[in-house]
Amino acid sequence: MSAAFSLEGKSVLVTGGTRGIGRAVSLVFARAGATVLANYVRGQAAAEALLAQAQKENLRITVFRADLTAARGLDELEAAVARAGDLHGLVHCAATGIHKPFDELTLRHYDWTFALNVRAFFDLVKRLLPRFAARAAIVAVSSQGALRAVPAYSVVGASKGALEAFARHLAVELAPRGIRVNILAPGAVATEAWNAMPEAGHRLADLARRTPLGRLVTPEEVAQAAQFLCSDAARAVVGQTLVVDGGAGIPV
Repeated sequence: MSAAFSLEGKSVLVTGGTRGIGRAVSLVFARAGATVLANYVRGQAAAEALLAQAQKENLRITVFRADLTAARGLDELEAAVARAGDLHGLVHCAATGIHKPFDELTLRHYDWTFALNVRAFFDLVKRLLPRFAARAAIVAVSSQGALRAVPAYSVVGASKGALEAFARHLAVELAPRGIRVNILAPGAVATEAWNAMPEAGHRLADLARRTPLGRLVTPEEVAQAAQFLCSDAARAVVGQTLVVDGGAGIPV
């Protein structure tokens, strides 16, 4: 591996790091030499499976259960990061949401979605700011719903749009400190998150047909893009949105 893309010697926190895209990020980063702290709140079996894979490959991955929407969980995670030493990267993959038409949504749905997708990111960066090493990198994982109207996705899409706007402002404010902030916007990726989406199978098949690649992007391909953003190869990339969608967003 080119030294510019290596994460050797770097410590990275991956929220939502035991399932879906987050799991792929944890594995790809550890294979690139990073020490990974994979945070999760639900899915003990997935966390144990990730640990087993890490042990099989002799990767430096630890898992840590903490609810990022609760002060106690954030306190515990902050303490875990402090024990690990300097932090060289944060990849915020953790996300949630309610997939319903607007007239079926409630303020509780709104608050639940924004609490993890936006507020937790704010709180994490605020708390961990003193822990970031020189030339650290922060990646906020967004989605195409931040820019496009997607059926039954309004509150999630709105939260991702807010996440992107916040990340761009952070990029300007934190760059003088040597901390780079960027946004990663995957296209449709066939993870278990789609289980909550209406007509998921039909929609995924349609998206695959309309993508120039003729298929969906994989979690590993998204994770490799995150690796680039956290590596020295991207040292001049600041405040940008990297889209990994196989060309699906090209207007035709």
